[in-house]
Amino acid sequence: MLADLPTRRFGRTELQIPLLSLGGMRFQQSWSDLPASEITVGSQKTVEETLQRAVSLGFHHVETARHYGSSERQIGWALPKAPDPHRILQTKVPPREDPAAFEQELELSVKRLGGERLDLLAIHGINLPEHLHWTLKPGGCLEVVHRWQQQNRIGHVGFSTHGPTELILEAIASDAFDYVNLHWYFIRQHNDPALTAAERHDMGVFIISPTDKGGHLHTPSPQMVELCAPLHPIVFNDLFCLSDRRVHTISVGAAKPGDLDLHLEAVARLDQAEELIQPIIKRLRDREREVLGDAWCDTWEQGLPSWDQTPGEINLPVLLWLHGLVEAWGLEGYAKARYGLLGQGSHWFPGANADGLDRQVSEADLKAVLAGSPWTQHIPELLRRLRTRVGGTVQKRLTST
Repeated sequence: MLADLPTRRFGRTELQIPLLSLGGMRFQQSWSDLPASEITVGSQKTVEETLQRAVSLGFHHVETARHYGSSERQIGWALPKAPDPHRILQTKVPPREDPAAFEQELELSVKRLGGERLDLLAIHGINLPEHLHWTLKPGGCLEVVHRWQQQNRIGHVGFSTHGPTELILEAIASDAFDYVNLHWYFIRQHNDPALTAAERHDMGVFIISPTDKGGHLHTPSPQMVELCAPLHPIVFNDLFCLSDRRVHTISVGAAKPGDLDLHLEAVARLDQAEELIQPIIKRLRDREREVLGDAWCDTWEQGLPSWDQTPGEINLPVLLWLHGLVEAWGLEGYAKARYGLLGQGSHWFPGANADGLDRQVSEADLKAVLAGSPWTQHIPELLRRLRTRVGGTVQKRLTST
């Protein structure tokens, strides 16, 4: 077992950040912001034990968010019981059109965290152009942050995002942020240009939810277990992320103390990363091409309209990506959750699933926007097949903010 975690320079913040960060999304009691009187002794004990074990192992970076239910309150109570002179404390607050409303939420975040100074604050969820505008405009959210920085209540400011890569690149190019929290892992590497841009701007890079959003690797499919052997899929994915030097830290979304173990194994084997992961990557890619075909793997994304340019707002790029994950690697549980979230996820996961096909949207209507795709004749039936395999469940976002 490691006595401490290696660190990397977190871009121009100059902080030495551990390769693993303790995410506060999964080990709180509730996704509702419960009153203090409703927090149970057992739930708080889990938070305290998880935080204490993480601190003892060198997880100096603890990050949460204003709208992670009871997380800020419970972590705030636990922090004094797990003292750490090297702690890097981060929370995330969503942008608001009214900067006073943003500051009110920021005040509440700090209060819930016990009045602690924030080493890192992320503007949470720059997913739409207006979110970036609210943040950067004269008198906007960033001016509030700068005032807090002058008062030494905040260290460095970054942003988190589930938005399109083009918007992430625009936010990076503004040079207004010191770091970025974004999605990038083996099964979804579309934000690769953003990693390169962040490196160019000397920004810290924090990878969001590589275990959960990286394929529900805490409950991996039998195919993923087979293809990633001898590594657990979590260890494989962690090594994939951390072997890229553009990445500085990845989030460990622990629900209990034991959830840290596989991530610690990955760090312990990081010096062997290339020799461990390259055969696995080859097996995964070979299986993908064997099942889906070379032509599909090489061209499936060509000519696909965006969700807002598609009848019924059907999110074709996401749905056809899910089709590939299910067929090649058996990620049905993950695809079911993602499919069910489409139509429910607002700007966090926009567009609709394929339920509207053959109902509100005809096959002819769909084909009319697929003229640029080499798979026009096949896509409607692929969507029906995906709907049969993973449809039928509506998935609500855990937070609607």
